[in-house]
Amino acid sequence: MLPKIDKRLRAAQFRTRLARALQDSSLNQSSLARITGVDRSTISQLLTDEGARLPNAHVVGACAAALGVSADWLLSLSDRPESAADLVASSLSLTKAARALVDERIFEWHQEAAGYKVRHVPAALPDMLKTRRLLDWEYAPHLGRTAHQAIGAAQDRLAWMRQAQSDYEIAMPIYELDSFAAGTGYYEGLPLDVRLEQLEQFERLADQLYPRLRIYLFDAKRLYSAPVTIFGPLMCVFYAGSHYMAFRDSERIETFTSHFDTLVREADLTARQLPSRIRVLKSRLEDQ
Repeated sequence: MLPKIDKRLRAAQFRTRLARALQDSSLNQSSLARITGVDRSTISQLLTDEGARLPNAHVVGACAAALGVSADWLLSLSDRPESAADLVASSLSLTKAARALVDERIFEWHQEAAGYKVRHVPAALPDMLKTRRLLDWEYAPHLGRTAHQAIGAAQDRLAWMRQAQSDYEIAMPIYELDSFAAGTGYYEGLPLDVRLEQLEQFERLADQLYPRLRIYLFDAKRLYSAPVTIFGPLMCVFYAGSHYMAFRDSERIETFTSHFDTLVREADLTARQLPSRIRVLKSRLEDQ
């Protein structure tokens, strides 16, 4: 709820903000009068009148449009001078997502968030923990002749992420790890030796990097999450397949941070319990 402001104070703030916006623009009083369709004397009065009256909505709206600010800001109904369209554009961005791993855009976001906690729900297994053989199996068919170079570059970026100063929390459904181990669903056709090698690396890194890396497994029958990465207080990025959808406004970041924290809080398997789960899966595969 907005605080109630005295009429005289609101009128004084309108004059101050109008003068500031005019000063920041490339316009003068004459050009502003011409664009808004009012007399120059009207603009002068808006800037100097010490009364409690405010101009009508048409004049406020015309001045806001001409000066590139919001009418709400001129009237002290908002502390953000940007227009609604500019606020949306600055808080939400769409970036094309290639069918590849850890591209330049993702890596830049991780670098920008260095030192902050990174919360991550992967689309499958987390790339930063994958072996080279799994990366080859998963991505080489789509990358063609550039696969070797692209996967090599990605491995360098993944190594940087593992050594960065950020804390990483990863939440994923239990069935993802179980399906991988069994070689079913998305992982159908993945050789047994590749799965065993990956489970060994998964267990080793989860142990070596703990507590800086914490992985939680949740029951997808009770909880659901789209693939998302939250880079501290800086941004929240959803993976939509062909595009990344990034939010930078604090309210949405807080909302999805709370969503992620629910996944962690209600996880069936905690970061400390994960290694034993992996050992059980390995044992089953070795007995085959």
